Amino acid sequence: MTAVPEETADATFFTLDAVTADLMEVDARFRACLNWDYGKRDGRVWNLYEKNKANQWNATTDIDWDHEVDFGAELSEENGARLASFVVGEGSPVPRELLTAFRWEYQAWMCSQFLHGEQGALVTTARLVETVPDMEAKTYAASQVADEARHVEAFARYVDEKLGTVYPINPGLQRLLHDLLSESRWDIVYLGMQVVVEGLAITGLRLASSGFGDPVIRQITRMVASDEARHIAFGVTALTGMYNEVTAAELKDREDFLLESIRLMSRRFMLREVWERMELDVEAGLRFARTNPMMATYRQMLFQQVIHVLRQLGMLSEKVKQLLLDENLVRPEIMAATR
Repeated sequence: MTAVPEETADATFFTLDAVTADLMEVDARFRACLNWDYGKRDGRVWNLYEKNKANQWNATTDIDWDHEVDFGAELSEENGARLASFVVGEGSPVPRELLTAFRWEYQAWMCSQFLHGEQGALVTTARLVETVPDMEAKTYAASQVADEARHVEAFARYVDEKLGTVYPINPGLQRLLHDLLSESRWDIVYLGMQVVVEGLAITGLRLASSGFGDPVIRQITRMVASDEARHIAFGVTALTGMYNEVTAAELKDREDFLLESIRLMSRRFMLREVWERMELDVEAGLRFARTNPMMATYRQMLFQQVIHVLRQLGMLSEKVKQLLLDENLVRPEIMAATR
């Protein structure tokens, strides 16, 4: 048996002791397929695969891990004091003396959800390698699996080494991932992961990269967002035109899935876990998150990419539009412009 090198024996990467006890197991039946037609190598999916190969980065060597992050320290204007500015002002459930603590907890919550979402993307994309029928899509999905593993590595190391605290997965995200891993139809996996989850993630990452205070997490979020843009393009390319040829019953199944996914994700951003951990008034916090204009604008910004892609795919049905309006995930004048 090979001995563990002394310098790595005490490594703490990927420990996440607070959450490893909660293992999510999903029973699923699906059809794996192999395709002996290796096809052409000049399509859009193959071009995305080539870009993926050219834009690989190493979480160990391409991120400056030497910067110290002092969790809980006072924040300056240049170093995170503008993060979560929605909690400053009238109606906020966060007392002024807890603003710094809230900002750190909010950053820990966001990074934890990014981490859990990336693991979900890792596993669901691995499922696509087995289930998609064409070789181009299998090849790209395999390269995306490598991307997602790298994202998990980067966020896990940041949470472990720099923050020292982790939040459990948000129940809405956990439910959606469970649904996706139970799903046997590969196009619904595309809709849930490449369109909804990745669509929300890319905007969240871009907003976070400008709002977070330390250069380590800003670098991670920028690099991950660059990968996510290709992942969304993969989903759009794979699904374009597909829903023009399905039956009414099949289309309704996809619409119902999108309605449930949007409901789950819209309620993900109410910050219940943060209100609870800080022992603040949870009901007041939830009410504030639902009604605060800055929070509403933030959620609307997050869903812009999802709405754009659904419109491209012909899946922005009247029911989906109405739900987005009811959940205040889009402004009425923006939705009117999509008709």
